[in-house]
Amino acid sequence: MTTPLTSDLPRLYGPEFAADAYGIYRRLRGEGKVVPVEFAPGVPAMLVTDFDTALEVLYGTGLWSKDPRPWQTSHMPADSPLLSMLGYQRSPMFTDGEEHARYRGAVSDSLGRFEPHVLRGMVRRSADRLIQGFAARGECDLVAEFAMGLPVLLFNEMFGVPDRESTRLATSIAAFTSAHQEQAKVAWDAYLGYIGELVDLRVREPGQDLTSWLLSHPARLTRQEVVEELLLFVGAAYEPTSGLIANSLHRMLTDDRYYSTLTDGALTVHDALRVVLWKQAPVANYGAHYPRQDTVLAGVPVPAHSLVLISFAAINDGLAPERPEEAGNGGRSHLAFSAGPHACPAKDPSVQIAVTAVERLTSWLPTLELAVPAAEIVWRPTGFLRALTRLPVRFTPIHPDQEGTTPWTSPASA
Repeated sequence: MTTPLTSDLPRLYGPEFAADAYGIYRRLRGEGKVVPVEFAPGVPAMLVTDFDTALEVLYGTGLWSKDPRPWQTSHMPADSPLLSMLGYQRSPMFTDGEEHARYRGAVSDSLGRFEPHVLRGMVRRSADRLIQGFAARGECDLVAEFAMGLPVLLFNEMFGVPDRESTRLATSIAAFTSAHQEQAKVAWDAYLGYIGELVDLRVREPGQDLTSWLLSHPARLTRQEVVEELLLFVGAAYEPTSGLIANSLHRMLTDDRYYSTLTDGALTVHDALRVVLWKQAPVANYGAHYPRQDTVLAGVPVPAHSLVLISFAAINDGLAPERPEEAGNGGRSHLAFSAGPHACPAKDPSVQIAVTAVERLTSWLPTLELAVPAAEIVWRPTGFLRALTRLPVRFTPIHPDQEGTTPWTSPASA
């Protein structure tokens, strides 16, 4: 296995990077459209910082492959914490051509069966369950207690998890997604085992859920392919969804235009989310591609099968309109959901989930405010994500026995 020297490369990880990520992105854009970086300890990559160059890669399916196996064999140990993000899986994210079309079609069609009003109801129920856990305290960490928990509860319902097993899936997902450095393999194996059991259950007892719809899709996915589709769904959707919720709340809590209270400000949740998609998109650097042969990209030689990442964060930051909260923005497009044949297939549901979750929270707790100075908010030290470590807030408590409708008594919570 090859371990290239990376000591002189800009690092896209660690506390220094997290504290000044956008300053680093601006410097990298100044160095070129394609720049070498150390993406993780001992892991070099070529980083694309230019919009047109990114589109050349994202749409250039003849030259650029999503299959990481040639690179993975020589650069990634079997126990690497990056395995869940960059390691090969039989899924839309890591395949090309007809194989990719088959997998993506099954995912897109199955997700499309969730009607918007049904998805909103699921989100409201999930939000209310979480809010019940902290509303009476008058304080909480919105990352750990809301943004990270909501996708877990939502996936329980979407996947068709029996009520008796819902805690087990929630525990597995939380452990896997929070333990990349120390317990990644153990958490991944536990999650993999549970998903396998869930698929076996839905083979025997089909329902109206994502697992059953994937199993019955005309693509005729095998049991193992359905397992890997569900693994992809969590890997691709959990962190971006929780990040979109948390980053939108952070924007609203640190910008006076959104409130005297969060429900009567000049700007809305939709406005906050538009700013986040331009300025603090949860997926910062990803879109991994590998050239099938030696090539030159924006004047930079790129050897065959080397790792090339798209810096969605650097590109969006350089192109962001003066007022990103305004709809339309003169036709300019961000890359928060990537582009091309491998763009996120759940763009609209992701936005709907985040908006519904934030609106539900702020409707119950309109007096939310930061419990620490904004300067003390810390971002996670990873290049993949733009995600908060915590978001402590305080608010006027509400209680289950008070008059009127509450998260405990709302019909949506049933």
